[in-house]
Amino acid sequence: MTIEEVLLLVKASFPNGLTPLQELVLRSSWEGKTYTNIALEAHYGEERVRKVASGLWQFLSDLWQEPIQKSNFRQSLEGRTLNKKESQIIAEFRRSDTVVSLEFPNGPVSLDSRFYIYRPPTEEIACSEITESGGAICIKAPKKMGKSSLLLRIVAHANSIGYRTVSLDFQQADTAIFVNIDKLLRWFCANVSRELGISTELDSYWNQDMGSKISCSIYFQNYLLTNLKNPLVLVLNEVDIILEYPEIARDFLPLLRSWYEQAKSNETWQKLRLVVAHSSEIIIPMRFNNSPFSIGLPIKLQPFNKQQIIDLAQLHGLDWQSGQEAESLMAMVGGHPYLVRLALYYLVGKGGLEGNLQKLLQQAHTESGIYDAYLRQYLLLLRQQPELAAAFYEVITSTTPVKLEPLTQQRLQSLGLIHLEGERAVTSCELFRLYFLHQLDFSLKKTITRVEALERENQQLRLRSNLDELTQLPTRRYFNTYLQIEWQRYINESEKGTLSEVVPLSLIICDIDYFKIYNKTYGEVAGDECLSQIATVIQNMANQLANNTNDSIVGEQLEELTGDIFGKRQSVLVARYSGEEFAILTRVDAVTAVSIAEKIRANVKELAILCDYPGIGGLPANVLTVSIGVSSIIPQADAEPESIIIAAEKALNLAKRRGRDKVVLG
Repeated sequence: MTIEEVLLLVKASFPNGLTPLQELVLRSSWEGKTYTNIALEAHYGEERVRKVASGLWQFLSDLWQEPIQKSNFRQSLEGRTLNKKESQIIAEFRRSDTVVSLEFPNGPVSLDSRFYIYRPPTEEIACSEITESGGAICIKAPKKMGKSSLLLRIVAHANSIGYRTVSLDFQQADTAIFVNIDKLLRWFCANVSRELGISTELDSYWNQDMGSKISCSIYFQNYLLTNLKNPLVLVLNEVDIILEYPEIARDFLPLLRSWYEQAKSNETWQKLRLVVAHSSEIIIPMRFNNSPFSIGLPIKLQPFNKQQIIDLAQLHGLDWQSGQEAESLMAMVGGHPYLVRLALYYLVGKGGLEGNLQKLLQQAHTESGIYDAYLRQYLLLLRQQPELAAAFYEVITSTTPVKLEPLTQQRLQSLGLIHLEGERAVTSCELFRLYFLHQLDFSLKKTITRVEALERENQQLRLRSNLDELTQLPTRRYFNTYLQIEWQRYINESEKGTLSEVVPLSLIICDIDYFKIYNKTYGEVAGDECLSQIATVIQNMANQLANNTNDSIVGEQLEELTGDIFGKRQSVLVARYSGEEFAILTRVDAVTAVSIAEKIRANVKELAILCDYPGIGGLPANVLTVSIGVSSIIPQADAEPESIIIAAEKALNLAKRRGRDKVVLG
């Protein structure tokens, strides 16, 4: 007997079939693995594995009427051949599977379906995680890869052990809900209350002065969780919808993270078990320790492997034990669960393709193929978004992985059209490449002009959102993104050993002394003129510095994020940091940074912008001056980029306390 024949006999004879853990124990024992290795592979304790195995050996001993243990399992059965009765049992088992009404693969696989394929140890460890106090799970996979089917089983397990469960799908939220974080959180709390059958008492807990996030947390902690006797499993599906609203995502996602962190020390929050499902990588700039996608148990659903496709084919009444058919199907659809199930449905159904896998694969990417309706949905979407279509066409026509703009990459990845090799994109499967190679080539010929126009519009939008209108300098928003990326780039180069020399990252923050008084005394027009002159002085100094260095701060990653609107390469960045503050970021040592700051201070003073404030004494001069704080830091992986800002701001405050018109190194 083979292990597959043994498993078929056991499944046919075992009450309710085999669980994934039971099947893993039998397969692994056949291969000679120890209980310790099986436990590690299954993410279970060894005691649990031994207990499951003990029940199996007793069942097998009763089935074959002889003592069977782990030590003699394979030896006892491998030399046997199937007798007539055993062959009949297997044949009847396969027939009974085929008799079961075929389910068209649309939506989650129901709990009572025979066509759900377990992907050990995913289900077991997920169900185990939600039993832990304050447990959390993050499930990542493209669309139609089985996230919703897995969520059904996690929720069912939670219900079976008496937990309360709430499932929210952000696809159900109206667009108007995403206007701001307050509206989203009120919608969020109201729907959780409704699902729990608890009256909504938002107005009793919402406090405008404390803010929406604190109000939401208080509502959960002091109202919802306090009123629950048992743990609450909160399932959040399609979180990618929130990622399309960056300002909201920056508030909502860290809020989930804070709840998880509070559960480490707060008994009330320990009742909450978070399950978050998303389709793509997070690209919104935020600290790693603020992201909810880095908490708890990470689960990344993988495509079916060959054995799983063979098992699913068997459930459809097909004998693919040789593996050749599974390999052929995988070569076309890459093990994509939905595409595999659709193929098996048509191979068994009455659609003219009964058992004809070769014909199905030949027609797969054509309009007469079984995937046409599925593929046409994506084609329509891509034609409505020419810039997305152009990016995907670049991927399918390239012989090497392609670097994409982050937001475009997120959209294509969430659709399941691409997967990543490192940081670069490749087509998910041959089916997509063949179909869209023809369809997008035809479509793009019509829309290339529109794509170019859209790109020009996007450039202008990026320009307006990242450029200060008065001074024509980058905004603080741009500066913050710039700093995050440069900080990480420095760390990456340091870890790879590609830094030619260790030069600190230096930040200079200039504040115009008593500018608010100047603006009030001389008027906003004069104030704007003053800002423009000082911005020019600082920019000229930056240009001199740039001409004296070959270093480049902005690389590919920043260029893609900003649209390259301030020039492709910069060795120094000048930004309008706030109303009367300017920031200069560059790679120089502390001595050089202080020297630059002193020159800026002197040059601003030489502008001789008169400031006569009647009744105000103690001014550093009768002309406008600047106070400057300087910090110089070598970026480290365990430090945050904000540390360089904090150091520079402390130095700036010290310069002001020393009488202004000063430069201080922090």
